[in-house]
Amino acid sequence: MLIKRDGYLNKLVERQNNGMVKVITGIRRCGKSFLLFKLYKEYLLNSGVNSDHIIEIALDGIDIDELRNPKVCYSYIKERITDDGLYYVLLDEVQFLDRFEEVLNSLLRIENVDGYVTGSNSKFLSKDIITEFRGEETKYIYIR
Repeated sequence: MLIKRDGYLNKLVERQNNGMVKVITGIRRCGKSFLLFKLYKEYLLNSGVNSDHIIEIALDGIDIDELRNPKVCYSYIKERITDDGLYYVLLDEVQFLDRFEEVLNSLLRIENVDGYVTGSNSKFLSKDIITEFRGEETKYIYIR
């Protein structure tokens, strides 16, 4: 059964390009990845965003194990930013990225990046994650 999740999609759209990392949290298998990689990506493409301006990384796969290294992941993202246009960085299951807080803080400093992450472990399900961003702005969307 396909659940469109328009309410959650609208929350992402409302927070688009606001200078904050958008953190999508929720229990495992509740649709966070589908919301980000399918619904939101489809929205971006339909809104005229070029596919090469959408950088998506699913960090829970064994095939991208090297991207769990913070320097490798950050370099991978930076290499794909080739002009001054706005880039959307979509990171799924970011808790698998070592020192993810540093990577996200670094992405916040890039003016033409709009960042979105999902997470489902206990760190993301608690409000304590906000302290990990050292004063940087984050916006949470909790999916049930």
